[in-house]
Amino acid sequence: MTENTPSQLLGGRYEVGELIGRGGMAEVHLGYDIRLGRQVAIKILRSDHARDASFLHRFRREAQAVAGLNHPNIVAVYDSGEEVFTESGGGDLEIPYIVMEYVDGQTLRQVLNADGPLVSSRALTILEGVLSALEYSHRMGIVHRDIKPGNVMINGAGEVKVMDFGIARAVADTQATMTQTQSVIGTAQYISPEQAEGQTVDHRSDVYSSGCLLFELLTGRTPFVGDPISLTYQHVRKEPPAPSEFADGISPELDAIVLHALTKDRDARYATAEDFRADCERVRTGLPISAGA
Repeated sequence: MTENTPSQLLGGRYEVGELIGRGGMAEVHLGYDIRLGRQVAIKILRSDHARDASFLHRFRREAQAVAGLNHPNIVAVYDSGEEVFTESGGGDLEIPYIVMEYVDGQTLRQVLNADGPLVSSRALTILEGVLSALEYSHRMGIVHRDIKPGNVMINGAGEVKVMDFGIARAVADTQATMTQTQSVIGTAQYISPEQAEGQTVDHRSDVYSSGCLLFELLTGRTPFVGDPISLTYQHVRKEPPAPSEFADGISPELDAIVLHALTKDRDARYATAEDFRADCERVRTGLPISAGA
């Protein structure tokens, strides 16, 4: 599968249109479901990953799990399948694809690039949507592993839509180190200490990454900056700064909840996305924050 994939029908029903996004592992095309008559987004795995049997197995497994997620703050997955493509050398290659809800809007990365840091109330409202999505996915047994501005959409109505559930996990499971592929390097600014050290991660890793995301929404920068190796060291060893060091108008309570989410020891940070979201609501509405924070 290449970026100039000709228009074709996947699974006998999905027309593949223009390229609208590209990542280290997949390309996303605008699509059209001719059976239901609606626009969709189609994520098509890059051919270099499609040759990895281990990755294919995980991609299929995750696609099945993610298809069961049904939450207003999660980009819906409608369908998944595989299509056989003939390569230039004449051989056939099975390429998996995932058909998703098409979100007409911007990623948080685009919002930050255009607007810079957000006012506290808007940053908190957005993060509450992200954490609501994570609460649900964690209850369903799925850890996102790749929370970052590029994986959060804001649609035209201002609604938060988290995407790429499970797919990031499939990549993480097949990559021995964080620096092997560009797709994983891009995550180093938001990676939890336990993920950086190669430990088994659980839902609290997403809590940490969400803390990094809130820090960036408030200040326009991530808690740590540097090359991937330096970032790994900082996430594991260096204490994060307070957001108020880089932006005005941030209350001590808001500093406290961000720093609590960024605690190195996962046993000491917010135990759940729900706990983190509750404190975001308390700060936004002027109520006292939790004793832990």
